[in-house]
Amino acid sequence: MSKTVTIGIAFVVAVLAFLVYSSMHIAKYRVEVCIAFHGANQCRTASADTQDHALRSAQSNACALLVSGVTETMQCERETPTSIKWLENK
Repeated sequence: MSKTVTIGIAFVVAVLAFLVYSSMHIAKYRVEVCIAFHGANQCRTASADTQDHALRSAQSNACALLVSGVTETMQCERETPTSIKWLENK
């Protein structure tokens, strides 16, 4: 193998290793959020680096299953969750 190919392979392996490592260690908070919207209920779990990001992600995921369209999505995401349960990280 040429020197250039060896350097290229080493670079790709290093980038992949960094991506795997960083994606496994950023989720410090895990939460389950339940939303009631237009008579339907949905609960979803999310993990993130901050409490706020985890809450917003879980609520967005729950709303995605309850609504269709941008207007309803915005309305649903402004609703107060019916329950919020903080979970331990795995």
